[in-house]
Amino acid sequence: MSKVTPSLPKGTRDFGPAELRKRNYIFGIIKSVFEKYGFQPIETPAMEKLETLEGKYGEEGDKLLFRILNSGDFLKEIRSQNIEVSEDNLKKITSLVSGKGLRYDLTIPFARYVVQHQHEITFPFKRYQIQPVWRADRPQKGRYREFYQCDADVVGSDSLLNEVELILIYDEVFRKLGLDVTIKYNSRKILKAICEIANIPLSQFGDVVSAIDQFDKVGSEVALDSLKEKRFSLNQIQSLKETINYLLDGKIVMRLEDKFKKLFSENNSGLTGLDEILFIKQIIKNLSGDNLVEIASFHPRAQQIIHYHKNPDSHKIKLHFDAVLARGLDYYTGTIFEVKANNVQMGSIGGGGRYDNLTGVFGLPNVSGVGISFGVERIYDVMEELKLFDNIDLQSNTTRALFINFGGEAETKAFQYLQQLRASDIPAEIFPSNEKMKKQIGYADKKGIPYAIFVGEEELKNETLQVKILKSGEQKLYKIEEVIELLKQ
Repeated sequence: MSKVTPSLPKGTRDFGPAELRKRNYIFGIIKSVFEKYGFQPIETPAMEKLETLEGKYGEEGDKLLFRILNSGDFLKEIRSQNIEVSEDNLKKITSLVSGKGLRYDLTIPFARYVVQHQHEITFPFKRYQIQPVWRADRPQKGRYREFYQCDADVVGSDSLLNEVELILIYDEVFRKLGLDVTIKYNSRKILKAICEIANIPLSQFGDVVSAIDQFDKVGSEVALDSLKEKRFSLNQIQSLKETINYLLDGKIVMRLEDKFKKLFSENNSGLTGLDEILFIKQIIKNLSGDNLVEIASFHPRAQQIIHYHKNPDSHKIKLHFDAVLARGLDYYTGTIFEVKANNVQMGSIGGGGRYDNLTGVFGLPNVSGVGISFGVERIYDVMEELKLFDNIDLQSNTTRALFINFGGEAETKAFQYLQQLRASDIPAEIFPSNEKMKKQIGYADKKGIPYAIFVGEEELKNETLQVKILKSGEQKLYKIEEVIELLKQ
């Protein structure tokens, strides 16, 4: 057998015990908040049929799907049809050799789940899901090919109170994690109105959304000019630029609502989107009162221009209505969200939105839903950068005590005591062999175990245990009942 150099595929990572404790801490907070708001857990398979996944994420998203080769002789169909292997035939060849793919996100599998189980669930259905997803993306800081998503969705209700609750969930989770964030929001209906004003048909809406979604990376001019390659006319592109520049122009002295009402005076989609945004903002304001900080600027860099409240120690919900927030996925139809960590260079750490007919492609039309997702990988990286884990007790569920192994009768008695600790739900272990003391204590030190317990000849005779605090070196004799009480504290 040839020697294999151990390595990982790019964009994937191993997680050791220390990293997993931190990740599980994040998962635990997110899960607890989801359940507080009435969301129930589900899970779906890692793989889905390609027909389930394809065509739901836009042209660029389809390119990032991980496809799974059919089992057996997957080249049989290509040979039988004498298909030439060429770039022109790539899509056809792919469909013949692969019928399944790893899930790209949790939302499309959820829509499929809802349709398949529609007679078993109660609507509106509030579910959360914490599972990995896979994307054949170019790995870079904060972007991986395998990563976890933590989603919460409500399906079967078009009430905007759902959007309000999702904003509150974002706020509570990030507050508990100790992260200062800005929650950005917009409506796809407003973006649709912008396209209608520029005489752009609905069939080209996805291209415009993709271009706007690139504003932060390449700037509005470059992003919109790229539409020339998509066969947009110069008049359409110019009209888009003028409309968007009007929205972003902070020099025009006008209330935001008035600015939009003037722009969308004859456009129902724009006015509806504006009404929904104002409703959400008003409800949040009523709930939060002075705890709401509105970042009203339309400037793309507005998230960097945060007007902090007088008391920086008190918590504030920071909302930013961003008229050019787009979200690249094709299935969004209404309100959209994105969360940015303040004072840290990182992409979005959360996002989501309203989808009005996602279940329709699976045969259940007119079922509206809305959901959000937490970007756990980026949240983890931000918390590491800010050293937020340093002040969190991550050892509560790790081994509290190590029994030193002296072999023979002492080993047997130590094992009996060990099981008594475990029966009292105290995590503990025994070194598996009678090794030198230095090795056993070194094992406890490396694992961060705070106590070492000795059961030697004297302890056997007196039915006691010698407990040593490894950090201070202090040690004392106890009865087993006293050890249990000590370690439970």
